[in-house]
Amino acid sequence: MDADHIEQTAPHIAMTDAGWRAPGAGEQPATGSVSLAVLGSGGAGSMRAGEILLEVAAEAGFFGLMTRSMGPQIRGGEAAALLRLSTAPVSSPDDHFDLLIALDWGNFAGFAAELPLAPGSLVLTDPAEGEVPATVLASGARIAQLPLKELARKVANGRTNMVALGAAAALIGLPAELVVAVLASQFGRKGEAVLAASAAALRLGAEAATGLPAVPRLGAPRQDGAARWNISGNQATGLGALKGGVKFVAAYPITPATEVLEWLAPALEKTGGRLVQAEDELAAINMTIGASFAGTPSLTATSGPGLALMVEALGLAVASETPLVVVDVMRGGPSTGIPTKSEQTDLNIAVYGLHGDAPHLVLAPNAVGDCLSTAHWAVSLAETLQTPAIVLSDQALGQSRAILAPPAPLPATAPRLTPVPDQVEYNRYAVTESGVSPMAIPGMPGTAYVADGLEHTERGTPSAQAAAHQTQLDKRARKLDGFDFGARWADLEGEGDIALITWGSVTGPAREAAERARARGQRVRLISLRLLLPAQPEKMHAALAGVRRALVVEQSHGRQFHKYLRSFYDLPAEVAVIARPGPLPIRPAEILERLAAWESVR
Repeated sequence: MDADHIEQTAPHIAMTDAGWRAPGAGEQPATGSVSLAVLGSGGAGSMRAGEILLEVAAEAGFFGLMTRSMGPQIRGGEAAALLRLSTAPVSSPDDHFDLLIALDWGNFAGFAAELPLAPGSLVLTDPAEGEVPATVLASGARIAQLPLKELARKVANGRTNMVALGAAAALIGLPAELVVAVLASQFGRKGEAVLAASAAALRLGAEAATGLPAVPRLGAPRQDGAARWNISGNQATGLGALKGGVKFVAAYPITPATEVLEWLAPALEKTGGRLVQAEDELAAINMTIGASFAGTPSLTATSGPGLALMVEALGLAVASETPLVVVDVMRGGPSTGIPTKSEQTDLNIAVYGLHGDAPHLVLAPNAVGDCLSTAHWAVSLAETLQTPAIVLSDQALGQSRAILAPPAPLPATAPRLTPVPDQVEYNRYAVTESGVSPMAIPGMPGTAYVADGLEHTERGTPSAQAAAHQTQLDKRARKLDGFDFGARWADLEGEGDIALITWGSVTGPAREAAERARARGQRVRLISLRLLLPAQPEKMHAALAGVRRALVVEQSHGRQFHKYLRSFYDLPAEVAVIARPGPLPIRPAEILERLAAWESVR
């Protein structure tokens, strides 16, 4: 089986046909977007309820985004499923939640700041779980009691999260029959008794919702007749790598990158590839280099601590011109940091961390769906340019799930440039106009060469001569500096004399803020960088033509992205920065407020 067919067969990627039943009369007017949160202690089932709601929304033809908030504990701790469902594609959490369902308040303090509420929000609380926290009361949200435990006890083996699921679906207008159908597809293997208990708990929750205060309801989805994908960023990354031609993966599990490996393990088997769980990150990167040297497009996935361990070996890949891809799903740092929360603070090590003059590629997806195409592009560029590519995803992208329209077909990856066998004299590192020289596959007659970390001649013979060093440095730099990366280097949207400059997962809220600003008459353009290294100064100069003010938005404490921009690009005279570390996400209203301040002084 090839990668073009993997999405139909690989686990956990749902492709569903759109269908819809209109809500009944007398309900609150429909809206285009609804945000809700289901929270509880670890093990209470909040994540499961959220995943089912998202799948039901996909079945109904909606779009959506589900992020998750968890503590770093192995077991227990806080857990919350954070959803935004919409009639149009979404890539950002909203400014506040319309509905919050608390299965319990046991560990609420762990993520209270991540759950903004407004005076119109509705909070459902189980009276058996104690008093509503003061911070929730202070928000001005409406409070209503929903006896989850009491209702669940009315059903043999009833679960409180299924009662909550039934209430949530009824409140926001998801068809009950679709909820039951999704349950049947997911719980069917557990037996009729489990399915019957869950369905009964759902009905009790839906019935209880009829007496609750109203919340915004979803309007009818787009009637485009198209399928929907329900996919996580980590899964999309794995799929993009497969479609790019990756056949070998070596990695050591680490949060939040592990799901990339979990998805790839069975998928690689179906496409004739292999995944090896290495004993540590050092072994993983060296296995990846070895497999690529042998002619197999290869990848490893990790997070910040693992990338730090891989830096020395990445230098070997640069010096030996061995292509490979490292997917870094970033998390809060430094050190162990906050393993389950998102942050954009591996930018510096990815761009500057390799020792010596070591030109390489750094790319960053800016949405869950973009994880697929960016991973595919990274494989293609690494193979074409014979150099390592680091892909900077993060927890907010990797572990989020999104309902998407199926993406456009991806182009085929060009095969690696290889020599003609039985050459009279094969120079692995021959100086060429493009900087790329044919890379032999071990066993090709007459093409043996030395590939190590020592500087070398065109032949590959180790050399400490200044001339050889200068020649090879120029060659490795020319490969990247002279390559035409085309329009994919960044997403450019809108026009005006104000530019929002951002990257990665922060693009979602920045894009929405720009759209809101345009809706009120402010002319704002968005620049979201996808190619971070090599820098593209000429393209950026053109993108900033006519811009007088720039707002840089990033999720780091040390303003790493702003400093990166200052290092490589000429920015407008007036630059403001929104920089905040994780775990609090940056929301559209914060960006819009800063843009409004500029509008008032025009």
